[in-house]
Amino acid sequence: MSLFLALLFSVCRSNEAKSENQVPPEQLSHWVNPFVGTGGIPWVCGHNFPGAMVPFGMVRLGPETMSPLLRKRALNTSGYYHGDDQLLGFSHTRLNGTGATDGGHFLIVPSQDSLHPKAYRMGHTTRFSHTQETASPGYYSVTLPQIGTKVELTATPRVGIHRYTFDQSTHPHLLLDVMNALGGRKSSEGYLFVRPEAKEVEGAVRTFGTFSQRNGGIKVYFVAQFSHPFANITTWENDTISPGKTTVNGDKIAVDLGFHPSRSPTAITLKLAISYVSIENARKNLVAEAERKEFEEVHAAARNEWEQKLSLISIQGGSKKQRTVFYTALFRTFQMPTVFNDANGDYLGFDQKIHRAVDYQYFTDLSLWDTFRTVHPLYTLIAPKDQRNMMVSLVKMLEQGGWLPRWPAGAGYSNSMLGTPADIVIADTYLKGILDFDIQKAYQAMRLTALGPTPRGAAFSGRKGISDYLKYQYCPADLMDESVSRTLEFGWSDHAISQLAAVLGYHADAKLFGDHAQFYKNLWNPKTQFFQPRDSTGKFIEPFNPLLLTYLDRGKKLTKDYVEGSAMQWRWAVPYDPKGLISLFPSKEFFAEELDQFFSKSDPAMGAWNPGPYYWHGNQPDIGAVYMFNDANRPDLAQKWSRWILANKYGEGPTGLDGNDDGGTQSAWYVFSALGLYPMAGSDKYQLGSPLFEKAEVKLNGKPLMILTENHAENHPYVEKVSLNGKVLDRQWIRHNEIADGGTLLFCMSANPTRKK
Repeated sequence: MSLFLALLFSVCRSNEAKSENQVPPEQLSHWVNPFVGTGGIPWVCGHNFPGAMVPFGMVRLGPETMSPLLRKRALNTSGYYHGDDQLLGFSHTRLNGTGATDGGHFLIVPSQDSLHPKAYRMGHTTRFSHTQETASPGYYSVTLPQIGTKVELTATPRVGIHRYTFDQSTHPHLLLDVMNALGGRKSSEGYLFVRPEAKEVEGAVRTFGTFSQRNGGIKVYFVAQFSHPFANITTWENDTISPGKTTVNGDKIAVDLGFHPSRSPTAITLKLAISYVSIENARKNLVAEAERKEFEEVHAAARNEWEQKLSLISIQGGSKKQRTVFYTALFRTFQMPTVFNDANGDYLGFDQKIHRAVDYQYFTDLSLWDTFRTVHPLYTLIAPKDQRNMMVSLVKMLEQGGWLPRWPAGAGYSNSMLGTPADIVIADTYLKGILDFDIQKAYQAMRLTALGPTPRGAAFSGRKGISDYLKYQYCPADLMDESVSRTLEFGWSDHAISQLAAVLGYHADAKLFGDHAQFYKNLWNPKTQFFQPRDSTGKFIEPFNPLLLTYLDRGKKLTKDYVEGSAMQWRWAVPYDPKGLISLFPSKEFFAEELDQFFSKSDPAMGAWNPGPYYWHGNQPDIGAVYMFNDANRPDLAQKWSRWILANKYGEGPTGLDGNDDGGTQSAWYVFSALGLYPMAGSDKYQLGSPLFEKAEVKLNGKPLMILTENHAENHPYVEKVSLNGKVLDRQWIRHNEIADGGTLLFCMSANPTRKK
């Protein structure tokens, strides 16, 4: 069967089932569907997973699946693809909603009998059906009739809790594959030791995923504790089977654990703790978080942790679909980044040494090039303590690694994507009043990277082409790739640095970086009305096709100067200076007309195999473009098209995202826009939109921000006027300090657009 037909078959299967949540309906978790964004066409899939974890958990415990026709792993980079019906097993780590395949540590494979290494490595799977699969925040379950087993999963921050209920008269077996890695990636340095008298297995492995391979792989340690004694132990080393052997080392090792059969169903509980520091710390994590705790107790605690996060925003009104999408989106925003320190505070730093977090949680896996736009502003608003800890973590990475990172993964720099988005996140955070971290150290690091190249061989790649950017006041296309995208991204970071410098009292720096932030104008071609690549002589590069998507340009013959998008999509990528961008067009009216066409010509389908050159919600460069209508005196169009995106680019099922969730970036966009707000990242401003719900209460450090609507109705998307604490606003934005202590934001809604004079 062709690849296309196989993928089509998988996509069709993705629509078969929805979540059946295992929580009472009065709890907000009831509205969360963890299967959203787990299916669709693979290259525009949300790359989410439906497994069990707590907010920001080190353990993300979930199923790994395989294509029924292609026999291929990782069509979804988180390990679970909703179009599959073949189950590999259940592993403890993964990234969620990213394009990177990393994790998959310590796969547990239930079976009725012992497995042979050769048969296992040929692709042993168990068939499953979505009709026998359920998930809710902190819980996942699937029944496997083929082996007479019900699987249930829950988790603490660092421990995955499994419960395997085997039918009577079966011979229960659990295989622990030490070497497993998502997507079949490389792993080495495997070690395991079985302690039969303690009903335990401990061990370690080094894996080399998309990001971890860039800095020598990541070493992960585990301790697994079982509720039942082992009837037999069989360790593997390559294809050598060793019954009774309890210690094994190598690059292909596993242990098959058999348990005594029973005349009644047998529920075997497994608690597997991980650590990136040591086996000893993995054991301490297990003791601290799960020792003597039953499955139901851990599940209840996990559910309560999710309830606390979900209750940060309460909503009234809206349809069932809107409430499901809203709370699922809010849930997704707290699945990454990752708490990386152990229960005692120990963590592996960017210098590959062990450090201890004392007054903070140390985070890693920050998808900053994506999340600086929506996710971190959301944390700053509703989870400031978590955001502060993330800023402290970035400074620790600077201290231990030498540089602020762009996409920190595990214990190192992944150097993924472009620009220096940490500048924007840190500035945004500080400007909004989170001050309890070393801003001076962070600022000096931003300044250093923005004014010169990182040394050859440095772990951080810095701003590629920065010397030429400063020399020519744009990135020349003949001297580097991605020249247009880099110029625009550098400008956004420079603007954020300028804003921060002004607050810190560095007025000369504020002017310097403010000037640099205007370099984007040097790539504007007034003849084509696009940001167009330009060489070092000042000549615009021809031929130029603004409607060609990078993904469809083989060899990037015409699009090498753009990243993940068309020139049309990058046309709007100056959200930090909308007035300056508008000034490049013949008039505000012309700008608004062109932007309106950008949305009018976009594909209304969600997750289309070819998203096209116009508005693509699953793409970062244009994700905030809809709010530029406000600066063009057309807030009615911002309201119209933001509502269109909310309605058309989010859904309740596996295909309910318009592309990669990017660590919650799409999800946070929905949360903000449904509230009628949108953050201007790198500043203290929020644009105003069209609130979706009749009423929302947002908890800000315990103080409520009430977002209310008058004349609310589904067919009333337009806003006649907005008042803040009783005062009517004459602008389409508010500042953070206006709502930081709570208050009331009242939108008067209408069926008809109100044109700003």
